[in-house]
Amino acid sequence: MKKIFFISILLTISFSFLSCQKEFLAKKPDKAVLVPATLEDFNALMDNLTIFNTGTALQEISADDFQVTDATAASFTTTIQKNSYTWATDIYENQPCSDWNIPYQQVFYANVILDGLETVKQDAASSANWNAVKGNALFHRAFAFYNLVQLFAKGYDKSTANTDLGIPIRLTADVNQKVGRGSVQQVYDQVLKDLLDAEKLLPVQTAYKSRPSRAAVNALLARIYLNMENYEQAKNYAASALALNRSLLDYNKLSLTAINPFPSSPANDNPEIIFYEKLISYGFTSSTRTTVADDLYQLYASKDLRKSIFFAGSGPYYVKGRYTGSRLQLFGGLTVDEMYLIHAECLARSGNFADAINELNTLLVTRWVKGTYTPLVAANADEALNIVLQERRKELAFRGLRWGDLKRLNKDQRFAKKISRMVSGTLYTLAPGDKRYVLPIPFQETSTSGIPQNER
Repeated sequence: MKKIFFISILLTISFSFLSCQKEFLAKKPDKAVLVPATLEDFNALMDNLTIFNTGTALQEISADDFQVTDATAASFTTTIQKNSYTWATDIYENQPCSDWNIPYQQVFYANVILDGLETVKQDAASSANWNAVKGNALFHRAFAFYNLVQLFAKGYDKSTANTDLGIPIRLTADVNQKVGRGSVQQVYDQVLKDLLDAEKLLPVQTAYKSRPSRAAVNALLARIYLNMENYEQAKNYAASALALNRSLLDYNKLSLTAINPFPSSPANDNPEIIFYEKLISYGFTSSTRTTVADDLYQLYASKDLRKSIFFAGSGPYYVKGRYTGSRLQLFGGLTVDEMYLIHAECLARSGNFADAINELNTLLVTRWVKGTYTPLVAANADEALNIVLQERRKELAFRGLRWGDLKRLNKDQRFAKKISRMVSGTLYTLAPGDKRYVLPIPFQETSTSGIPQNER
């Protein structure tokens, strides 16, 4: 009963929060209504997928994998979706922003747990559970901060990270504490610290993929170091994650015609899922009228099973195959196939192109019609890197990663890309390095807290 009671509290707070016009940090949630006091209580809080296991999604609308017709663009009633698609200066028009609110909810609840753990005494019988609870909270806080900095700050650049504006770094559940915007470097430092601390506390594997494990920490560290362009560390952590799980799903065993071809998550049926996270739901990302970009669709060969498993329709094609197991819900968690691609990219960047291509072939043979796959070869590291990056886009499309990849790769002239889209006779373009790669902070937050706004 106690577990149900705490989950009910969370749901009540969540629904009232989502309907409120104030942004989450400005609203100052009342910590007093939450009274978790035991390890069981803390676990109940973190097992609520309504709060946790949810990632940002506006980056998917803004990136280059989706396309819509004029009629479809006009049909979306939510201002934030229309404006995100055309990279408007004011995306929100005074509407609340879930991509800001929900991660800061997660930060708040993680801090409630971390503060509360200080009053829970450890003993021999409870030590492992206490450690797991703390590691779980640290992981969730780190993931939330990382998702936020991906949207609301510049991409990580070692030469400017100490001066680039990041996001508020809240490390306590005390809502009266004034917190300004830390630098991008400070945000990444905190994220890395939380994850490295969590790694020492979490079990190697967990019974539920909605709970973080040591494997999930390694996978998230690999993703983060890749975006920091620290390719040596990304390679090492991807290798560590793969050492714990190299299992791949053979797409030959999936139905090409099923509405939901992938196993339902977060159950354990999909061996590639390391940690389950869904993206925030928007009509834009779930509608059959929102289709895959032509240039992306054309990358898939006829014998590539992903072409039929990921997409459906008669052209243009809509997205159906998602690792959530639901056509209506995008996946943003951590997976084995992502680790193969990170490992392969980092190997290619280090000059070890033969091993990079071998990693890629191990993945791709499970994606093609059985008996038809011809192993890829590369003559040099540059060629291998080009191949890996193309496969990365094809394999990880619609998982919330493309926006970060664009920000990272646009700094390299070899891979820089200008995005253009025509909507109702108006041509919209987003050039590499454009300020609009950083989303504005919601007005309610800047007006209440006084933190500086991003330039657009």
